[in-house]
Amino acid sequence: MQQMTTAGRRPRIASEMTATAVRDTLKSLGIGRGDEVIVPSFGPGAPADGARLAGATPVFADIDPRTFCLDPAAVAACVTSRTAALVPVNVFGHPAAMDRLDEVAVRHGLAVVEEDPSNEDVGAVARRRAHARFLDSALTGVVVPYTEPGAHHLYHQYSVRVPGNGRPDRDAYVLALAARGVRATVSVPVPVHRMPAHRAAPAIELPQTELVVADSLSLPVHSGLTQRELTHIATVCNRLGGLV
Repeated sequence: MQQMTTAGRRPRIASEMTATAVRDTLKSLGIGRGDEVIVPSFGPGAPADGARLAGATPVFADIDPRTFCLDPAAVAACVTSRTAALVPVNVFGHPAAMDRLDEVAVRHGLAVVEEDPSNEDVGAVARRRAHARFLDSALTGVVVPYTEPGAHHLYHQYSVRVPGNGRPDRDAYVLALAARGVRATVSVPVPVHRMPAHRAAPAIELPQTELVVADSLSLPVHSGLTQRELTHIATVCNRLGGLV
C-alpha cells in the first residue's frame, strides 16, 4: 500500500458520504485487508461500513464533546503499525479539525479521506446560520452548539445537549417538546461501535461519544422555518428549562 507522506493529498468524496463511496476511495488508495482505518463512532455509519467493505478494520476514535467531530488527540492515540487512513466527518455541518488531523496523518504517513461540502446550497446555509444565531441567543437551559473560532458551521442539524442524567432526561425532554408542538430528533440514538455490524471491532473506550449520544438532541433549524416558528421553539424550550 502506498501511504500518504505529505499533507494536501486528501481524496475528497464529492457526493454524500456513503459506505460505497468510502469503500471505493479506500480501495483506490490500495487500502484493504490487513489495514486499519480510524473512523468516528458518533455520526453516520458510512466511514466504518466503507472500511469493512474495503476489507479493512475500522478503529473507532473518540470525539471532541464541543464540536462532536473526531478529537485529533484521540485519533493519534489509536494509530498502530497497521493504521493506513482516517475518515473524518463534518458532524451536523461543523467541520472536522482538519489542520490538526493532517498533522497526525503526516506524522504517521496516513491517507485522509474527507467529504466535500462544496455542493451546499449557499442560500439555504445562510438561512440556517441565521436561524442558529437566533436560537444561540434565545435558548436557556440547554447547551447550544459550539462553533470553533474561524470555522464555518453549515448547521445540517442544530444539536443541543440537555444537562442532567443523560438519556432518561434527554428522552423526557424530547417527549415534552413534542407535546408542545416542537419536533426534536435524536440524530444519533446508538453510536456506530455498538451497532451489530461493528461489535466485533477492537474493544475501545469512547467516553465523550457515549456522553454526547446520551444527552444530545437536534432542534429544527431548516431554511423553511419562519421567525414565528423559531420563537415558538425557543419559548417552549425555555419554559421547560434544561430538565423535565
